[in-house]
Amino acid sequence: MKPPSFDYLAPGTVAEAVNALAVPGRRAEVLAGGQSLILDMRLRRTSPDVVVDINGIDELADVRVERGALLAGALARHRDFESPLVAPGPLGRLLSRAVVNVAHPPIRARGTMAGSLAWAHPASEWCAVALALDAGIELRGPAGARVVAARDYFRGPHATARAPQELITSVRLPLLPGGTGVAFAEHRRTQFCFAQVAVAVALTVRDGVIAEARIALANCADRPLRAHAAERSLIGAEALPPGHGRPPPTRTEALPDLPPSTRTEAVPDLRPPAYGPFARAARIAAQDDADPVPEPYADVEYRRHAIAVLVARALYEASADGWAHAADDLPGGDPR
Repeated sequence: MKPPSFDYLAPGTVAEAVNALAVPGRRAEVLAGGQSLILDMRLRRTSPDVVVDINGIDELADVRVERGALLAGALARHRDFESPLVAPGPLGRLLSRAVVNVAHPPIRARGTMAGSLAWAHPASEWCAVALALDAGIELRGPAGARVVAARDYFRGPHATARAPQELITSVRLPLLPGGTGVAFAEHRRTQFCFAQVAVAVALTVRDGVIAEARIALANCADRPLRAHAAERSLIGAEALPPGHGRPPPTRTEALPDLPPSTRTEAVPDLRPPAYGPFARAARIAAQDDADPVPEPYADVEYRRHAIAVLVARALYEASADGWAHAADDLPGGDPR
């Protein structure tokens, strides 16, 4: 299917782009990476009167650390975050671990983080990461610039606080403190499907106990969400080094209640740990924080089970990451 006819504009400055978006009576869409917009236009899920191509605005491609945060311009491509050196310490590690789950290399070479936030799909990895980091989304419109906190930005599937006349100019991702371990876990039916569940985690440990927990979930409700009840359950819990307590489930474990002929590698991979603060937080996230809806290949019970498994797995991985990089994240240490 081909899209209906539309006008095409290629502004050279942010001001020109905002003016193009603000013409009364004309529906405009922004073209950055185009990985979602072009598909929606071809399927006629959206039919803009004008497409505003911002790829010629060089200032929007900047990615830099400034005043305690990583500033990612609207044209920062997914692949720009593949190296953990994109930001110091745990923030760089989290971004690099999340981005490999975004689609596949050709899309990561063209698509943008800001575009993912603008499209606001409930399964978007970047939307969950933005929530986990308390990111700020900078918007520029006819009335000027404003910054919307990620917690106030997402309103529902493909619905955000951004007005049609506003352009996302940058995303502000605060640096994470030393002593923070990070992880990102995702489950999908096939490599080319959207995530059925995705989890971004950051655990900050001080004096051997968890001082701050950040758990963000994707495709666990009609929008990305923070698992606040699960986070609260972890505060003050002892952060044990790897090897203490039950490890995360692996693909080689076997369920004892299944006969040998029916034991598979896939089934035990979905078994959550049975005890400990991470297991408890995982159950809270699945039962109290998440609000999943049934899908053709996953009913609500299955999805809650998958949420518990991935949250537990991500918490274990974040704890291990914190221990592995404890010395590196100190001032003067290796920022990777």
